[in-house]
Amino acid sequence: MKYDPQIHHRRSIRLKGYDYTQAGAYFITICSHQREHVFGEIVNGEMKLNKLGLVAKQQWEKLPKRFPNIELGAFVLMPNHEHGIIQIIEQQRRGMAESLQNLDEESSRYAPTENQQKFGKMIPNSIPTIVRSYKSAVAYRINLMRGVKAAPVWQRNYYEHVIRNDRELELITKYIDYNPLNWQLDRDNLKNIRSLPVPEKIDDYIKDAEEIIGVITR
Repeated sequence: MKYDPQIHHRRSIRLKGYDYTQAGAYFITICSHQREHVFGEIVNGEMKLNKLGLVAKQQWEKLPKRFPNIELGAFVLMPNHEHGIIQIIEQQRRGMAESLQNLDEESSRYAPTENQQKFGKMIPNSIPTIVRSYKSAVAYRINLMRGVKAAPVWQRNYYEHVIRNDRELELITKYIDYNPLNWQLDRDNLKNIRSLPVPEKIDDYIKDAEEIIGVITR
C-alpha cells in the first residue's frame, strides 16, 4: 500500500489510565514525514547513515543528558524510521504492576498526537515530552542544514509500547538489532517483498518481531 497521509495520520490514542511518567521500559518507533528515505540507505544489510541520519542518531544519544531520569536501550535508525527503547528509572515505582494490570486488551497503540498534559501544561520527564523534545531537536537541526524553516521531518504521530516483561524486552531488542538485515521484509519499506501495508499500530511491529526472530533463532 502506498503511503497515504490521509489514512495514516489518524488521531492517536493513549492507553487509558496509564501513567507515562512512571518507571518502566518503552518501545518507541518514529517515522519520517511520509516515510521518505531521509536518514541514509541499507547496503548489504547495514545501515549507512547520511549527514541527516547522524544528526538523528546524535540527538537520540544526547537524551539522557537532557532527561536524567532515563536510560537508553537498543536503538536503530533506518532510512525512514527509527526504533528505540527508553527506560524511565528515577521515578517512584509505586503502582507499576497495578497500572499494567489495568491495561485493556489493546496493550499498545499510537501514542498521543498532543503531549500528555496536566492542567494544560506538559508533564516533565514523561514519554510524550521526551519524544516531542527529541523530534523537535532533530527537525530544527535538519532544517538548518537544508536551509528551510519549519519543514516537516517527522510523521506527526509516533508509536509506543509498554514493555511488560523480560521476554518482551529480549524479543524487541533482537528485533531492533536485526532490523537492517530484514529491510526487505520491513513494513516501513514501501517496497517490501511481503507486500505488507505500513503499520496501523505498534502491535504490527510486535507481530513482525515474533515472526522474524522466531525464524532467525530456529
